[in-house]
Amino acid sequence: MNALLPLGTIKVKAQGVNVHYGDKHALQSVDLDIRAGEVMALIGPSGCGKSTFLRCINRMNDLVDGARVTGSLTLDGEDIYDRAIDVVQLRARVGMVFQKPNPFPKSIYDNVAYGPRIHGLARDQAELDEIVMTSLEKAGLLAEVKDRLAESGTGLSGGQQQRLCIARAIAVSPEVILMDEPCSALDPIATAKVEELIDELHENFTIVIVTHSMQQAARVSQRTAFFHLGKLIEVGDTEQIFTNPQQPLTQGYITGRFG
Repeated sequence: MNALLPLGTIKVKAQGVNVHYGDKHALQSVDLDIRAGEVMALIGPSGCGKSTFLRCINRMNDLVDGARVTGSLTLDGEDIYDRAIDVVQLRARVGMVFQKPNPFPKSIYDNVAYGPRIHGLARDQAELDEIVMTSLEKAGLLAEVKDRLAESGTGLSGGQQQRLCIARAIAVSPEVILMDEPCSALDPIATAKVEELIDELHENFTIVIVTHSMQQAARVSQRTAFFHLGKLIEVGDTEQIFTNPQQPLTQGYITGRFG
């Protein structure tokens, strides 16, 4: 767990990462370090490679026909693309929250209990109950659903569904949480709740968030990486990226000259 890693330790390291989808060179020679316990925001115009990079970290690109990933990507120094890596275990260590809330068509309780059950994380029902309750509490949802745990997760509001998906992700105690535009389908109030949650969660998890909202990146992240046309243009402390970008392309994007 991140709690045992000194802040600033490199958690995920990308060196010369390329992704091809068939003939399309979607990501070009990306070098990027993500540190333990930080929120790293990935920003840039649509189609610039930020979601592609995110999906490399838990090998979701494996599920895309014709996708090829080359270069080196490590988690705690272990090669994520090593043939010996168990991808199911990798995805337990690197959780993901998608753009559109996607609760399972099961009860609220079973949505959160699903991961701990398949990974054998609870010895008995009492332990499973505790994992579910703790995860819902960490996701800021317990107070709203504690009397409705048997109801379907799909019956919740959009913002509640997204927090349920976050509870489901953290129930297996991942080390890294990937968030792919987690607020783009939510209203401003639900967005504020998720942002508040990100702020609390990064004490225990390393978080990488793709966002189309520069204001959101500025609010939630400690460091920001700017992508453009499949290349990583600039990475730095969030405040520096937004107030004193070093690259003209970054400056152009931040000031709204393109995007």
